[in-house]
Amino acid sequence: MEPSELRRAVAAARTTVVGLGLQADDVSVLHNSDRVALRLLPCEVLARVAPVGHLAEAEFEVAVARRLAEAGAPVGGTDPRVGRVVHVHDDFAISLWTYHEPVASDITPAAYADALRRHHEALRRIDLDDAPHFTDRTATALSVVTDRELSPHLPDADRELLSTTLALAVPGAHDQLLHGEPHPGNLLNTSAGPLFIDLATCCRGPVEFDLAHAPDEVADHYPGADPELLHRCRALNWALFSAWRWRRDDQLPDREHWRAVGLDRVRAALERC
Repeated sequence: MEPSELRRAVAAARTTVVGLGLQADDVSVLHNSDRVALRLLPCEVLARVAPVGHLAEAEFEVAVARRLAEAGAPVGGTDPRVGRVVHVHDDFAISLWTYHEPVASDITPAAYADALRRHHEALRRIDLDDAPHFTDRTATALSVVTDRELSPHLPDADRELLSTTLALAVPGAHDQLLHGEPHPGNLLNTSAGPLFIDLATCCRGPVEFDLAHAPDEVADHYPGADPELLHRCRALNWALFSAWRWRRDDQLPDREHWRAVGLDRVRAALERC
């Protein structure tokens, strides 16, 4: 979010939490993109704040979190003091989660793979009829890339690169529910062990689509992954990332840097396909 909108988002989260009877004297920004993650003290609440147009997405995330917690998945859950609802204040959708203090040590590739495997097992035990397929996401990204009004600054050669990559075929014989974006930024190392967050990206597809978001070494510890499909999914994932960065209204800080990084990663991944 841009600075002015971020200030409004912080104020909306604080007002919401105080209105629920919790103390929020201090707010720190943990992550800032199209939506923000905030830590509120001393109540130790993690607030996820997005424009109200993302209300349905926030409600979907809270519903997914509830079902996964009941299935024993390694996920961060909603704060039990405030209920499993999404609040709306000042044109923002606000969900409130338990804050977990991070552990300083890194998550090893083996531990990362084990957490993802257990997450996938829990996902196979729940039913989410309204979960989209990951190809719905690639189709949306493709519409951004092919529409010059939506991505006006994307060079023609890179537009062709992303269009071709987003159209890559991925076999669907072994689809299941997935996290959708289990990259290192969405896996917290806590005293309770590794916990996945950002559950609104839940979708259907092959486990390789999830595994492609993790560091390369994680695949060595995940049983049964198809290496060829994994390379293809890595190219798709970086093409998705790049498509979002070239959107006219993208609000990720340091966009120019990440636009270049994304395109470089797409090219590197395609060389391995």
